[in-house]
Amino acid sequence: MSRKHDFEAKVVWTGNTGEGTAHYKAYERTWEVQTEGKPVVKCSNDPLLGGDPTLHNPEDMLIAALSSCHMLWYLHMASDAGVTVLAYEDDPVGHGESEASGAGQFVSADLRPRITVAAGTDLAKADAIHSEIGKVCFIARSVAFPVHHKARYVIA
Repeated sequence: MSRKHDFEAKVVWTGNTGEGTAHYKAYERTWEVQTEGKPVVKCSNDPLLGGDPTLHNPEDMLIAALSSCHMLWYLHMASDAGVTVLAYEDDPVGHGESEASGAGQFVSADLRPRITVAAGTDLAKADAIHSEIGKVCFIARSVAFPVHHKARYVIA
């Protein structure tokens, strides 16, 4: 039996410089994600489109969400499989393409976790977990592009 989940956020445009959207250059592409009880996340659009490179953009957040979901499931499944993870970090890359019209999309993503495991860990077993995560990770099951796993392991 499935359970329904609602995930809420509040997105507030902060880029009105006084003229609203009177013309294309009259406004900034900035906003805040204001989720109740959580820190505000200040955002901008992709720097390639004139956004502020010091702020998160939707593409950053999608790839971070995909990587985070994968990590959490990896830790859970590793625990169940008897694989002791001591540290986990990822530097994921989303690969996108844009059309001349400006329309774009992700075409794939590479998750590249660096996972520190306890001495004596069966690395084949540790690596096999990645292929199972796409079956259960909420975000991975929701994206319409392939997600590749290029894990690196460190034995502690």
